Parts: sequence; structure tokens; C-alpha cells
Amino acid sequence: MSSVQTLIIIAIIILIILIVGFIIIQNRKHLHEIEAIDNSVDKIAKMHLERDIKRLDKMDLAGESLTTLNTWRKCYQDAATAKIPEVQHLLELAADENASYHLFKARKNIKKAQEIINSTLDDMKNTHDVFNDLLESNRENQLQYDALIKTYRSMRKNILADSFNYGSALNQLENELSSMESDFDEAKNLSSQGDHVEAKRVLTKIKVALNELKEQLPKIKEAEHQLETVFQDQLSELSDAYKKMISEKFYINKVNVLDEIKKIHEEIDSARNLLAGLKIDELDKENKKIASQIDDLYNVLATEYKARPFVEENQSKMFTLISHQQIASKKLVEKLRHIDESYELTHGELDESKHLEQEVNDMNRQYTVDTQNIADGKGVYSEIQNSWLAMLDRLRQIDAKQKQMSQDVDGLYDSENVANDSIKHFKQEVSLVYRRLQRRKLPGNPDSFVQMYTLVVNEIGHVSEQLSEVRINMEKISNELIQISDDVERLKREADDIINSANLVELTMQYSNKYSDRDAIQKAQDKAMKLYQRNYDYKNALDTIATALEKAEPGAYQRLENSYYSEKNNK
Repeated sequence: MSSVQTLIIIAIIILIILIVGFIIIQNRKHLHEIEAIDNSVDKIAKMHLERDIKRLDKMDLAGESLTTLNTWRKCYQDAATAKIPEVQHLLELAADENASYHLFKARKNIKKAQEIINSTLDDMKNTHDVFNDLLESNRENQLQYDALIKTYRSMRKNILADSFNYGSALNQLENELSSMESDFDEAKNLSSQGDHVEAKRVLTKIKVALNELKEQLPKIKEAEHQLETVFQDQLSELSDAYKKMISEKFYINKVNVLDEIKKIHEEIDSARNLLAGLKIDELDKENKKIASQIDDLYNVLATEYKARPFVEENQSKMFTLISHQQIASKKLVEKLRHIDESYELTHGELDESKHLEQEVNDMNRQYTVDTQNIADGKGVYSEIQNSWLAMLDRLRQIDAKQKQMSQDVDGLYDSENVANDSIKHFKQEVSLVYRRLQRRKLPGNPDSFVQMYTLVVNEIGHVSEQLSEVRINMEKISNELIQISDDVERLKREADDIINSANLVELTMQYSNKYSDRDAIQKAQDKAMKLYQRNYDYKNALDTIATALEKAEPGAYQRLENSYYSEKNNK
């Protein structure tokens, strides 16, 4: 036997083993499935649905309960007479086929039996639950009935005992109690007739109604208490307080208190209708609205009551403060008018002082109106308080502003004296600068210096003329004095530069004579002397000779310059 034949034989043997193994496994699987279906059939049997039907028949059910029983009885009978026998028949076939190893036929019957038993088992479970409900409904209904009737009677007793606390809601409460009593009778009749399902529905309705009523009763009591006690007491208190305040010359113009009280009474009447109809949610909103309106009235009266002491305590103080500020305002206007004759008030001080004076006078007129209204009993104290507080704040601002204005214009006299002194000082400084150059006996002054000198002299003269005018603009003069001060300093620096340059030219010329045999030095000396004597250009003259000397003897001019300034500073 060749190796190939051997392999084929081995493969056939393995295949046979696999087939046999599959058949054995499948056979056992079928046995387990058949056993599972048998167990489901046993479960249905153990539910004892036939026994439950007999017990239910003895209960003489009626109405919805009887309809429910008949519906599920039919479901059970269909299962017991048709579906379960068919499943059992299919299992017998499957078992025989499986034993004969007709596996595919066995598989088909098992699958069909599974489909039937699964749906049937679900139906029987539901049937069992329904039967249990029906069997228990009578007992449960009786227990629920007893509990609910006890709650109902207790609630009815309490309502009747506290009937005064429910006000206009009492009639509707009694109607609801009567309606519940009818429902109890209906539930009892339905139970006695065997219609336990319908009886349970009615009892559930009663339970819901009792729970709602239980929640409503405290709210009804509270609403009734608010409408008939709290609100009434508050409105009575408001009315009495308002009348007393009017007799004490309070005046309220924000609202008509008595009309508002009347409107609230009308709203309370409307709220009573909501209470009578047990419209609890709407009633709660209405009561909150009424409470808010009453609070607003209390606030109106309290605001006026609290404002009166302030007005009475500050009436004389306000008169004193306003009178004092009127006098101060008038004096400031007169002072500024007088000052305006001699000085230009460049920031509108006079107009502003007149405006402030008018503002204070307006306050005085308003104060007079307020005090007259108080005397006539028409003064609204809260409005007067707010007005006076605003006045007090504004009076402080006006007083501070007027004092500042007075101080500012007082400084004009001092500023004028300072300006005159400054002019004298500037004249002296300019004169000293000019005489200093004269003493140096230079050939002449540079054009730049002459122009600067002329400008400063003219500026000083112009300011002197302004200071001699009838009305002086001190702000303008002060600005010009600042400019003159800067120009005088520039003039002084210009004079210093001229003198220093001239002195250094002479020193450098003398030192450069050491190299007078050189053409460059001779030419530089000639040019420098020309610039010095004819053009009075001392700076360029110095640059010319200093440059030539540096070329002839590097560092020589720097030594001369350092020596010159050192000697000058030590003097």
C-alpha cells in the first residue's frame, strides 16, 4: 500500500469520526432541547390555572372583572386544548426521530415546538398574573376601601369641626365630600356585584381625590386666614393710620390711600370667589398680589412718617444756610464787579458768580414754597426731604466754588505787584548785560545780539504798557513774563558767549604769533582780525585762528581755552 493510499484511508477514518461525533453531539443537543420544552410544559401545569378558574367562578364576578376573566379563560383554554397538546405531539415525534438519528426531521419539529411553547408560556404567565389580580382584588379592594373610608370620615369630621376656618370654600368642600361619599357607595356596590376591577378603579379615583383634598386643606385655611383676618386687620390699620396722619397735617400725593384700600377690598372679594371655587393656585397668586399692594401702602405711609422728623429738625438750619449763602453770593458778585473794573476776568468768573447767586436764590424760593406747604398741611415730607438733601449737597458745592473763586481773584493784586517787580528786575538785568558789553569796549555787537536785545527791550516795554492800562489781563501778562524771563536768560548767555569768544580770540592771536612766519597763521590772523573788527563775528574769528593754531601746534588751543575758563571760574 502506497503512502498516498495510507493518507486517504486515514483521512476517511478522521472524516467518519468527525461525522459520528457531530451526530452524537447533535443528538444530545436535541435531547436537552426536548427536556427544556418539557420543563416549560410542566411550568404551565404547575401554575394550576384550572384551579384558579374554578375559584374565580365561585366569586360570581360581574362587569369588567367577568369580561377580564372570560378573556383570559379563553387564552388558557386555547393553550390547554390546542397548543400544549400540539407541543407534546411534536416532542414525541422529535424524540422518536432523534432516537432513530433522523436529526434534521427532529430539528424541524423541535424548532416548531419551541416557537409554540415560548409564546404559550408568556401568555400563561400573563394569565396567571391576571387571575391572581382578580383573586386578590376583592380582598385588596376591601382593605383599601376600609382605609379610605376611615381617612374620609376623619377628614370630613375635621372639616366640619373647623368649618369656620374654611370660609367660602366650605360649600365646595362639602360638595366634594358628598361626591366622594357617592363614589364609596358605588365602589361598595361594584364589589358586592363581583365587578372588582371597576371597584378598584373607583377606589383609585377616591384615593386621588382624598390626597388632593389633603394637600388643599392647609392652603385653604391659610388663604382664608389671610383674606378674613390678616388683610382685614392690615387694611383697617392702614385706614386708621392714614386718617390720623391727615389730621396731623401729613400730605400724601403719590397715591390716593383710601381709593387704594377700596380697590384692595374689591380684590379680596374676587379672591373669595376663587376660594369658593377651590381655585387654589389662582388664589395663591391673587393673595400674593394683594399682600404686595398692602406692603406698598405701608411703605408710602412709613416713608412720609420717617421723613417728617428730618424736615422739622432741619427747617431752621436750611433757612440759615440758604440765607448765609445768599449773602456770600451777593458779596462775591459785588467783589468780582469791582475787580472786573481793574482786571480782565478771563475765565468767566463774574458770569459764573451771577449764575451761582441765581441758583441760591432759586433754592430760597423753593424753600419758601416748601415751608408754606408744610404750614398749609400740603407738604409732602418725603419730597421735601429729598429736595433739601439735594440742596444741602449743592450748597456745599457752591460754597466751596465761591471760596475758590474769591481766593483766585484775590491773587490778582499780588500777581500785579509781582509783575511790576519782575519788569523792574528784567530792566535791571538787561541794563547790566548791555553795560557789561560796553565795559568790554568791543569794536561792536553782533547783529544776533542786537536783535535779541531789541526784542527783549520791546517785550519789557509792551508788558509795562499793559500794566499801566485801566483793565489788566493778568493771565496774559503772566504768560508774557515767562517768555521774557526765558529771553533775558538767552540774552545773558549770548553776551557771555560774545565776551568769552572775544577774549579767547585775543589770547589765541597772541599765542599764534609764535608761528607768524608761517603763511597759514598769517592768513588766519588777517581773516580773524577782519571778522573781529569789521563784522563783530567773534565766534567765527575764534574758530578761524583756533583752527590754524591747532594745525601748527596740536592741542595748543585746547590748553589756552582750559586755562582761560579755569582762571575765570576761580575769580
